[in-house]
Amino acid sequence: MTSPPRPHRPSSLDLGGFPGLSEQESTLRMERHGPNELPSPERRGLPAIAWEVVREPMFIMLVAAGSLYLLMGEPGDALMLLGFVFVVMGITIVQERRTEHALEALRDLSSPRALVIRDGAQRRIPGREVVPGDVLVVAEGDRIPADALLRAGINLSVDESLLTGESVPVRKRASTEGKALDVPGGDDLPSLFSGTLVTAGQGVAEVVGTGLHTELGKLGRALQQVDVEPTFLQKETGRLVRTFALAGLSACVVVVVLFALTRGGGGQAWREGLLAGIALAMAILPEEFPVVLTVFMALGAWRISRSRVLTRRMPAIESLGAATVLCVDKTGTLTLNQMTLKRLDVQGCSPDLTGDVLPEPAHELMEYAILASKRDPFDPMERALHAAGKRWLMETEHLHPDWSLAKEYPLAPDLLAVTHAWDCGGGQFMVATKGAPEAVVDLCHLPADQKAGIEARVADLASKGLRVLGVARGRFSSAALPEEHHDLTLEFLGLLGLEDPVRPTVPVAVAECRTAGIRVIMITGDYPATAESIARQAGISDPGKVITGPELNRMSDEVLAERIREVNVFARVVPEQKLRLVIALKANREVVAMTGDGVNDAPALKAAHIGVAMGGRGTDVAREAASLVLLDDDFTSIVAAVRLGRRIFDNIRKAVAFIFAVHIPIAGLSILPIFFPGWPLLLLPVHIVFLELVIDPSCSLVFEAEEAEPGIMSRPPRDPQERLFSLKSVGLALLQGATALGACVAVYLLARPGHGDDAARALTFVTLVVSFLAIILTNRSWTQSILASLGNPNKALWWVLGGTITFLALALILPASRRLFHFAPIHGLDLGMACAAGFASILWFEVLKVVRRRAAV
Repeated sequence: MTSPPRPHRPSSLDLGGFPGLSEQESTLRMERHGPNELPSPERRGLPAIAWEVVREPMFIMLVAAGSLYLLMGEPGDALMLLGFVFVVMGITIVQERRTEHALEALRDLSSPRALVIRDGAQRRIPGREVVPGDVLVVAEGDRIPADALLRAGINLSVDESLLTGESVPVRKRASTEGKALDVPGGDDLPSLFSGTLVTAGQGVAEVVGTGLHTELGKLGRALQQVDVEPTFLQKETGRLVRTFALAGLSACVVVVVLFALTRGGGGQAWREGLLAGIALAMAILPEEFPVVLTVFMALGAWRISRSRVLTRRMPAIESLGAATVLCVDKTGTLTLNQMTLKRLDVQGCSPDLTGDVLPEPAHELMEYAILASKRDPFDPMERALHAAGKRWLMETEHLHPDWSLAKEYPLAPDLLAVTHAWDCGGGQFMVATKGAPEAVVDLCHLPADQKAGIEARVADLASKGLRVLGVARGRFSSAALPEEHHDLTLEFLGLLGLEDPVRPTVPVAVAECRTAGIRVIMITGDYPATAESIARQAGISDPGKVITGPELNRMSDEVLAERIREVNVFARVVPEQKLRLVIALKANREVVAMTGDGVNDAPALKAAHIGVAMGGRGTDVAREAASLVLLDDDFTSIVAAVRLGRRIFDNIRKAVAFIFAVHIPIAGLSILPIFFPGWPLLLLPVHIVFLELVIDPSCSLVFEAEEAEPGIMSRPPRDPQERLFSLKSVGLALLQGATALGACVAVYLLARPGHGDDAARALTFVTLVVSFLAIILTNRSWTQSILASLGNPNKALWWVLGGTITFLALALILPASRRLFHFAPIHGLDLGMACAAGFASILWFEVLKVVRRRAAV
């Protein structure tokens, strides 16, 4: 924006009298008082996790099968099944710990941030590190991180509705003598309370209470935490699991009755029928679905945070892969937010800035530009002005550290300029104004010919990609200083041209978005010429088509929705207009990601499908309204998050397909003996437990760690209405499971006549396990072949493959294991045949991949 951004960090205040704590003292106080946070929910211990496992249907079935084996006089099988209970519990603990660690990392990142003074320098620290005695620097849009007393301030107002229920902000008055906090809610008091929101002004405060010793802590209310919200996917899988559970229990009863009746109805038949029914119920119950979504979402948010993007709301992960439009701010997101003064325009002349000496008229322009800035600036433009002042004005009379600020006329949406009135002694006030050139020209009440000349010079500077500011001055007596900004009498001094270069990585990232079918829309407060220049450098499509804020105001919603289809650059836009842009894009059925950093950006961030707040320069209000927080304010981090969002959704789909596929042969082999009275039970509960030990880590560890598909950013965004359990993906999974079942039945039929029931069962089980491993390998990538995907790193895959093969070998070789699994010794040739059959069951899917790749060429 060509005018200074809305006030964000105090600088008109003199911070020199607040050296703050030393680092050594703050460390000692942290040890004495503890972190500035309220108690979080305690981590679940082993008893709590064990109790959750005990209540799981799978656990109940394991105990039931073990008890039945004891009644049948087979203690070995019973102990085997009950031993698996502890193995399942161990896997659950590992998954719980991984999820908790990921969420704890996110909580640390989402901790409120605080700007403090330590060792005489300003530092931004996590809110939990604030200690009593710290000096806080607060401004509009900040959450107060701890209870404090205001020591200096300008027009500070605070929303204390969190504590009082009253939505009207209260005024604050500084006190250098205050020692104790007052009751929340009163005007003209120095008390600031943890969790309340600064709605206006700026101030410096001394912390007097942290953590449980704050007013909020006494109420026991948590401020900041990462909530694991129930997402659309979780609701969908919840319904699916309930449906399958009901079907499994119903099938269990039917199987028990049919099995017993078809085998004479004796006691042994009923006992075997119960085993068959329990095995079928265990086979049908897809208890892995909730585990998959919980683990994938938590670890997905953690992975995204490693790309410097904090996930505050889990549904955003689902939306990332479907995003079709990225609306981004220019400053600090597309650009480096590192301003340098490049041009001065004084009375139509542009002095050389390469030397160390400036002509006198330029001195005056710089003098009043600095006076219109904050003394201790946070804004990059004002930092650049102060740096230039130190270079050119240090040994002159144009710097005034002894003047005190008497009045500030702040920036407003309808007047993009800021004015400082300085008390220079003797009842005289010097007034300095800087801001958008048209706003400063308006305040100076210039005639039309001068205004036209300035506009031409502004257009020339803006066309070079410079951010342009106008500067003016005035002189008043104390009695004549007006209340209203427009009532000032000012003299126009000249123009400043500042450069904020585009980040080197942005053009590549914008090109990647274009390839991925994602539009990048740039929104800025700068002049159209500046916006067009930056958009062209960034590689944004059609940079010459620009809509300005005033033009946007004149458009109806219908016209805007139509124009926004082809315009990607919006200039001279104020934050309040962002909401209209979001609504227009949503009217066109776009999935919108919107960036913002200020208090006024919050409505647009909430309205967007994916609100992205700036973590570096953003306000707490913007961060709270957003779904994601960009910790480094870098556009490429947004693109990396979109890429990860697509990867996460792909991997969830692969895991779900795997779960569907593997349950088909388990259920089929459990139910077939019912219809063939001469067949023995092919799968017993002990076999299904073994298979679950393959399925659980595969779907929650292997597929979660899988790298993104090649070309994941070369395909269009996912349809937001596309269901995870689509007919196409479920159909392919069911077909994979059906071919695996066919391979197992074929092996059993070939092996039974010459080898007996136990050997045939062993070969069938080998075929089933190998087919599972083959399904894992083929579903790692739905575009690459198995051999090609083996080159993709995935440590969890090799652990699962190695562990499964090792335990299968032990079950086949060791006599004790063979007895537990009801196996008989098998020959090497037969073992090779079973392995080949299991692997061959998925070759059709490999052929389908080749056909798809050729069709896509």
